[in-house]
Order: sequence, then C-alpha cells, then structure tokens
Amino acid sequence: MAAQKWTCTGLRWSPEGPALVWSGGRRSALTWGKRVAFGVLDDKARQCVGARGHACPTRTAVPARSTGARCEECARLDRAHSVAADTIADDPRPYRVYLAWFGPGLVKVGITGAERGSARLLEQGAVCFSWLGTGPLMAARRTEELLRAALGVPDRIPYAEKRTVRAALPADPQERAAEVLDLHARAVSLGNWPESLVPAPCQVTDHMGDFGLPHAEPATGSVVELVAGGRIAGELVAAAGPDLHLAVEGRGVLVLDTRLLPGWELTPAQAEAEITFPIKEFGARQDGLF
Repeated sequence: MAAQKWTCTGLRWSPEGPALVWSGGRRSALTWGKRVAFGVLDDKARQCVGARGHACPTRTAVPARSTGARCEECARLDRAHSVAADTIADDPRPYRVYLAWFGPGLVKVGITGAERGSARLLEQGAVCFSWLGTGPLMAARRTEELLRAALGVPDRIPYAEKRTVRAALPADPQERAAEVLDLHARAVSLGNWPESLVPAPCQVTDHMGDFGLPHAEPATGSVVELVAGGRIAGELVAAAGPDLHLAVEGRGVLVLDTRLLPGWELTPAQAEAEITFPIKEFGARQDGLF
C-alpha cells in the first residue's frame, strides 16, 4: 500500500492558537502536549511551492534550508504583489502601525492590515507589542519610515536573533513591556505623523502565555533542514512565530521551523520515532554527546 502523503503549506495563527495548514485547506490544530510525528519520503526532493495560488510551472527544486520554499521566479512574483514591496499604493483597506518586542534590545516597527488583528504579530513571534496608529496604507508606511529614521527602530529583525533570545526572556511582564512603553512615548512625542493616521494609546499585549513559553524548558537545539528519508517525533511544549518547540526523547526540546516544511511530501511517522534530521545545538555541546 502506498504511503499516505501530505503537503504542508505552513503554520498559521488565529485567536484559537497555532495550526498546521495542508494543501486543500485542511488544518491540524496544535495544542500543548500534542504528538508531532512525520517523515519525508526517501525518494523525493523539495520542490518550489509556486506563488499567488499558482503552482510553479517548472516545479523547480529548492534548497532544503530555504525558509521561502520558492524558486527565484516565483519568489519575485510573490513579492511583487506584497505590501512590503510598495507596489499596491492604492490599497483602500486600513492599516495599523505597531511596535513589536522580541527580547531585550530587539524591537521593530511594522505595519499590518487592520482586518488581521494581531495575527501578524503572532506569526512573527512577537513576545509583546502595542499599536501605534491606524490609517491608509501610505500613511502607515510613512509613519514606519519616520520612526526608522528618527528613533533608529528597524523594520526587520533576523529570525535567528529572535530565536536566540527566546530562551532567556524576563519573567516579569512589566520588564518585557518596558522598551515598548518607552519607544511608544518617544514616537508620540515626535509630533509630525501623517494627519490621516489616527494615533493609538499604548496598550501592551503580551504573548508569552499564547506561545506556551512560561512553562516550557529552554530549547537545546533546532532542526537545520529536512532530508529525504528523515523523520522526527516529539511532544509540542510551546510555539512562537513559525517555530514549534518539541520535546524529543533523549534530545531535550528542539525547535522545528515550520517554514522548512513546504515543498516536501510528508508522511506520518511512528510517535516513538527517533529524530534523523540534522540538528544544530545551541551553545557548547556537552562532553560525551558525540
């Protein structure tokens, strides 16, 4: 009998929590304690996932370590229609400007569609955040640029940095909120925002509980890539942004970046299966491990 195959399109967040989304729209809700176990068929390669709802015409192979899972042409097409590319200036929908905190010294400014609520912040792995204001797309974009220039706040933070600081986050919510409160006050004091952007008061939302981080053991390493014939099984103890924190037998808690999944054909694995994907350990290796 042929092995059952699934194609994952990524991890999505909603007010109900994280869920893996599969081709065809099926979702697998992820709850703490859930067993996550799957493998990659040993005769398959990772292929481009296409763009804008269309399959890649050439089904080009993509690198296993790529978090985009798109070939060069499909990546260009996908970005050309994104808000980040500034190619849809006439978008009539309202947008929100936010400040997001990922750990000590890691704060960014960004924009998201008002209709999405806080989903974008959850998807980025923001530990806490506050809205700055709401308005038309270009007003939101100008405010973002203003804060970057005047306050030195970036609009992007490499994901590896977010993951690194996650193991040592302050336990006190007020300490986690301090940098957002300070930057919000400084942003408001600038006083030269676009008139069409309606300012929002500083109300810090904390995601530590949503991510399950307060009670999870710190991660000891992360999956570097998926490989043909490889497999993993573990218990979900936390999730932040695209990362699943899995307690793996004999290996502690390992981080699986779900952006590595799209493009592979996956098959169910035994719940007790050992991990055979390449792992990068955090910090120094313990004596005698290898």
